[in-house]
Amino acid sequence: MKLTIFAATGGIGRLVVEQAVSAGHDVTAVSRKPLQLDDVNSVQADLGSPDLAALVTAVEGADAVLSALGPRSKSEYGIASKGTRAIIEAMGAAGVRRAVVVSAAPVGTVPSPGRAHPPKHDPGDGFAMRYFMGPAIKAMIKSHYLDLAIMEDELRASTLQWTIIRPPKLTNKARATNYRTMLDQNVCGGLSVSRADVAQEMLRVLTQSNTIGHTVGIAN
Repeated sequence: MKLTIFAATGGIGRLVVEQAVSAGHDVTAVSRKPLQLDDVNSVQADLGSPDLAALVTAVEGADAVLSALGPRSKSEYGIASKGTRAIIEAMGAAGVRRAVVVSAAPVGTVPSPGRAHPPKHDPGDGFAMRYFMGPAIKAMIKSHYLDLAIMEDELRASTLQWTIIRPPKLTNKARATNYRTMLDQNVCGGLSVSRADVAQEMLRVLTQSNTIGHTVGIAN
């Protein structure tokens, strides 16, 4: 497949690029700084100040677009929704429809302009996550989760064939084969997952038509 991968130098993005190349895909990697890898077409773009023409060129002819876009610091909160909005516009202009995007496990219960009254609890969350850990985590990085919730709104309002991956706490462990997934809910008892596993799942769902228009919870 011909894939365009955004945030290609980030913690998840670089692993998506590596795994996609290893699997024989034709990869265009989009990042703020050029990615120096063999067999990869590198495109420099800043999604904090998106250039639509450059993004259209980056996605043109792609079979799918994958994005692991997220803030590197608190000062960048808002980049996920802003950047994804620009990616959606570029995909529309280029006639590309398939998109796989990374969000986060707590986002399903975060109110947003497009979902003013989301479920109070995710069906996959246990007692501790529902009443203690979840609320504490969301309180600490409220702006980040709101940004991701707005990003999800943008995808739902689009005409894209989107899939949203929602991981819990991310780790740098090696890729596994026994991670768990759930459609439209978090994984019960799943507190963490490796970035390598998230990258693997992003590529896996490209051939899973049942994930189009759905969220996918993932955890070890």
